[in-house]
Amino acid sequence: MPTNHLLIRGKVQGVFFRATAKKLADKYGLRGWIKNSKEGNVEATISGREDQLKLFINWCKQGPDKALVEEVIVIETVDMIFNDFKVIK
Repeated sequence: MPTNHLLIRGKVQGVFFRATAKKLADKYGLRGWIKNSKEGNVEATISGREDQLKLFINWCKQGPDKALVEEVIVIETVDMIFNDFKVIK
């Protein structure tokens, strides 16, 4: 399955970004992971169909209500297989 790595910059920690992303990933049938980075950003690696990936990436550009997303960097990576979508703490 196509896999993308995302770097989401802005006010994205402490606004339920990861929890909301998990709900959406499960809804869209995506697999992979999401975590906070040390730099104050959010990182994710997601795998799924192109249409599912596009929906998720578009949501990441807005994020949950209290987020202020400045930038989403999308990097296509080697296809990976994940069992589910996890929030890494």
